[in-house]
Amino acid sequence: MTRSSPAEPVDIFVIGGGINGCGIARDAAGRGLSVTLAEMNDLASATSSASTKLFHGGLRYLEFFEFRLVREALHERETLLRAMPHISWPMRFVLPLHKGMRFEGGTPTSRLLGTLMPWMRGRRPAWLIRFGLFLYDTLGGRKILPGTRSLDLRRDPAGRALQPQFTRAFEYSDCWVEDSRLVMLNARDAEARGASILTRTKLVHAERRGDLWRVTLEDTGTGATREVTARALVNAAGPWVEHVIRADLNQTPKEHVRLVRGSHIVTRRLFDHDRCYFFQGADGRIIFAIPYERDFTLIGTTDAEHPDPQTPPECTDEEAEYLCRFASAYFEQPVTREDIVWTYSGVRPLYDDGAKSATAATRDYVLKLNTDGPAPLLNVFGGKITTYRRLAESALADLAPYLPQAGGAWTAGVPLPGGDFPVDGVAALTEDLLAAYPFLTPDWAARLIRAYGTEARDVLGGAKAAADLGRDFGATLTEAEARWMMTREYARTAEDMVWRRTRLGLRLSADQIAAIDTWIEAQN
Repeated sequence: MTRSSPAEPVDIFVIGGGINGCGIARDAAGRGLSVTLAEMNDLASATSSASTKLFHGGLRYLEFFEFRLVREALHERETLLRAMPHISWPMRFVLPLHKGMRFEGGTPTSRLLGTLMPWMRGRRPAWLIRFGLFLYDTLGGRKILPGTRSLDLRRDPAGRALQPQFTRAFEYSDCWVEDSRLVMLNARDAEARGASILTRTKLVHAERRGDLWRVTLEDTGTGATREVTARALVNAAGPWVEHVIRADLNQTPKEHVRLVRGSHIVTRRLFDHDRCYFFQGADGRIIFAIPYERDFTLIGTTDAEHPDPQTPPECTDEEAEYLCRFASAYFEQPVTREDIVWTYSGVRPLYDDGAKSATAATRDYVLKLNTDGPAPLLNVFGGKITTYRRLAESALADLAPYLPQAGGAWTAGVPLPGGDFPVDGVAALTEDLLAAYPFLTPDWAARLIRAYGTEARDVLGGAKAAADLGRDFGATLTEAEARWMMTREYARTAEDMVWRRTRLGLRLSADQIAAIDTWIEAQN
């Protein structure tokens, strides 16, 4: 497929390089449409790299009667797992039971039970959780992931890290995903199918001219501007979706976005198994405690209103303390601020459905097609990482009447770059890599397979020894891998490399990260 020249209109121009924008670009390019995507920063630099990193149906969404969203997300878990077994894998979740479990205030389930059974008002009893898990096991047509089982925490290893009063638990399945690599791989696949991916490129203005959109862009590094014309415009700017409508399109939005900050803490490793904990708080909220990067534990998330997208989200002292206190109510050893090695925070751009609390606001996506002129505009509100592929299919379905040349849906089960191997094939792939490159350590080989899958050999090339990979930046990051990220994965800074393409920032010092930036500058 040939890419359209700048003088020719593209079929679709996508604003935003998060998971929704890159997913739509990939889907559209694979249907034979010409696509240009612009992201003002790095890919996945905002919401899409700051998630809890789960492909999940959203067990708690059942309490809000969001059955369609949960069903769609549960179906997607295994579809996505097959397409990216290097960056996504099954995970078991341990949900300890206790008498103090309560609903988050005002959920539809809480109100219904309070009406039917007043003595249960506000309580989240074990039988109701088990019924919810039954629905969770059956709504999504589960084929790969094992179902729910009961645990005796007095005997199961998962109980060792918990306080002794927790004696029973349910264990169910969901999946882990490397969120920012997911975005980048969608962008790479879109580009391989003919799309143009422009990072560090800011939308300045867009307006309808006849039956086309005329889009003005600015290179944020050089300040140079350029124009692109497009038959359709997709606004997938995430937290900036409403800002784009007002400031860049000069329109008055009919729908609104609700910005909710989700903060996470990363601590020293708090338990010695590979399962995740699902904790329920006295305030009705829930958090996860997840094995993270082999030596750490990820705890989150919070739900707090965020003022505007221009304010960078940060985990506040109050949020960090809240997460420590929440987790300490379950763990035998209290989690303290001294245990925290890193924090991160992202802004979820939820569709504003008028819910009273941030926790109750819908996590479903809403697509609004504006056809005030002959050139359509599609605004994307909300969504969750698990349903990004279905969101993209829905977006293309909405635009289909204006782009009749587009092919049909195709992305279900089609692997992302490096994901062309079986779901249970990671161990074998790692062993093959160790045999081909005997200078690798097992941990190093495992990290490369989890990042690059079958492309790990391309990263390493013909190296016979570690020295053949060039400079060692620390934590197994070599010059060869850094070059791969620059030439194949749109990375331009050390931050891109160590916090989004990898999480090696957890293992590198500030001086080591600065040395990577110095090396990058020398390459340009």
